[in-house]
Amino acid sequence: MFQKNVGTTDRTIRGIVGVVALLLALTTLSGVLAWIAGIVGVVMLATAALGTCPPYALLGINTSKAKE
Repeated sequence: MFQKNVGTTDRTIRGIVGVVALLLALTTLSGVLAWIAGIVGVVMLATAALGTCPPYALLGINTSKAKE
């Protein structure tokens, strides 16, 4: 489907940010901010898990070390 364009360090950072955003959305934040943090968290975790980021593909960014 999509080519992997997210490297190991990038995936780790996305995973951490995703977990923190979800925790904030579920515990500390409320209202619109909680929804935004929840959506950001889910997107970050999804891109970390899949190893691909559609905006990176559109912009020609590739942090993965895999050969094309």
